[in-house]
Amino acid sequence: MTAAQVAERLGWSSATKVTRAERNEWKYPKRDDVEVLLDLYQVEGEERAHLLSLTEEARGRSDWHEYADLFTGPLPELEAEAVRIRTYESVLVPGLLQTPDYAAAVSRASQVVPPEQIERKVESRMARRAVLDLPNGPQLTAVIDEPALRKAVGSHAIMAEQLRFLIGMAAHYKVTILALPDEAGAHPAVDGAFTLFDFPRPEPGIVSIPTVVEALYVEDEAYFDQHALIFDSVQNLALDPQASLDLIGSIAAEHDKRA
Repeated sequence: MTAAQVAERLGWSSATKVTRAERNEWKYPKRDDVEVLLDLYQVEGEERAHLLSLTEEARGRSDWHEYADLFTGPLPELEAEAVRIRTYESVLVPGLLQTPDYAAAVSRASQVVPPEQIERKVESRMARRAVLDLPNGPQLTAVIDEPALRKAVGSHAIMAEQLRFLIGMAAHYKVTILALPDEAGAHPAVDGAFTLFDFPRPEPGIVSIPTVVEALYVEDEAYFDQHALIFDSVQNLALDPQASLDLIGSIAAEHDKRA
């Protein structure tokens, strides 16, 4: 069977997941996905048990594995397998760059995360950030609109701490943080946030669009290319890295005064 035939028989949206596994780029396979592949390939007995055991071993290497039940979508896998992540945020600090207090305030405000799960939700977000420290982890470029820096999420004290954390993360060799000032006015991404996940060629990229309940993930080349152009536009409108840090620092000082 071709990868396309396998994807069609399993009801997967494209052959990308199959080809990524075949090229040893499927770092954190889901047990359910492996099981349906084994069913399709008619793998039984000791070989099946061995492969499922390897699946659990592979997933156990990830820091976020113990929080897998909190994710309804493939976000952790995409972050782990991407070579580059480009994200634009209009009202919030990107998840990979959030402090625990900020992340908890976002979860509480959403009213979607049950109160008893907030602590684990925050822990899972901190665990996800470990991908940035891996030798083969992704490069992260985050363009953050100024309103997201000024919005007092949780409190002004929490925001001041969050912004100082951003300044610290900007020193990470895989992280670029750019601020999009209000003076830029209307821009191509003004309608909302999105994230681009780039994978090793020739795999197509994936666009993630956040919603109130959960994110949407779109694997379509034309759709991805459109959003890549939009990202390039807002990146060009943003301040340079040093000017971005200067703006973030000045806004953090304003939050300090109001704390």
